[in-house]
Amino acid sequence: MSAWDDLDDRLRPAVEASTREFTRVRPQLEAVTEEMRRSISAIFDPSDLRPLFVTARTKTVESFRDKASRILAPTEPGAVPALVFPDPLRNLTDLVGIRVITTLPHEVDLAANLIKRQRQDFDCRGDREKDIGSIESGTYGYSSRHLIMRSIHNDVVRRYQQALDPDSKAGGSYLFEVQVRTVLAHAWSEIEHDIRFKASNPKAWSPYFDRQFTGTAAMLETVESAFAELHERYETVTGFWDEAGEGSAPLTPNRIRHVWKTLLPHVDRKADDNWGWAAELLAAHGLRTTLELVALLQADTITTVRRALDHRYSPGPDRLLDDMLLWHYGQRHIDLTAEAPDAESTPRRDSLQRRMRSMQNYRALQENTR
Repeated sequence: MSAWDDLDDRLRPAVEASTREFTRVRPQLEAVTEEMRRSISAIFDPSDLRPLFVTARTKTVESFRDKASRILAPTEPGAVPALVFPDPLRNLTDLVGIRVITTLPHEVDLAANLIKRQRQDFDCRGDREKDIGSIESGTYGYSSRHLIMRSIHNDVVRRYQQALDPDSKAGGSYLFEVQVRTVLAHAWSEIEHDIRFKASNPKAWSPYFDRQFTGTAAMLETVESAFAELHERYETVTGFWDEAGEGSAPLTPNRIRHVWKTLLPHVDRKADDNWGWAAELLAAHGLRTTLELVALLQADTITTVRRALDHRYSPGPDRLLDDMLLWHYGQRHIDLTAEAPDAESTPRRDSLQRRMRSMQNYRALQENTR
């Protein structure tokens, strides 16, 4: 049941009059909608932030009538209730709605703040985080950033205002709504809106629907967090390859640990957290920058080395780094990091020699099968 269906008969004439007026000027308002969409979309052209898409909609006549029919509870029994929006064409701020859809959660705030900074074209009159199920309440639901923006001296808005009231002075200022949310939250909210809020028969509703929506919202939050973590890792890894930036950072033990745990978090050090041994191994070959370490730790090479040595046990960082250096530098790695050939005991040299022979045999086998 809609608010219009339940509306007090004494208020119907006023709502019908507003609805007729809205129907008359709606074509001009659609032009305002497209102008606002174009203006908001253009904000991102010179920026590094690229929303997936920017869409817009003008409120439908049916939706307008329903919202204009909302009432306040009467203060006295039997009194005529008051309309929440006595002049809906001027009271409602969502007749024009813009949606900015981003990929990742952190981009929501970036997009909203970028829009708010366009003070030559817009004035932000409201900014709130709207969610159905907030963190504070311990529930789940989609979240979006809702901005109430006001256009400034816009000619398209002036034409709409003149159509609405030819006798008034058209200033070109108009309030409209901008919603900014992620693509996953957008999909969730669209489906939920269709099922929960557009259900024509409330008797067909089941409490299990609420349970399912809560469950999908929880999964949505988990997936978004995973994507956010993946993006952060990607940004970190690409920074390692920046020769003039992160890539030039020197390889201290802490730096090596950070790079390793970013690139190979599944190959963890089981003993202490002192990575001085790694710095010494790398320095023996003159490898002293982050870029040189990430170039060494290429995934396809690691896979090849694992196959060549057919490790009985999954190697930890110390063994795997040693093997990678041996793969790249061969006998030089042995001479630089093992005991002298004439030492009384040479366990490390012997182990490296055995591993190098396995690598050589693997390489020869791969060459013969080509």
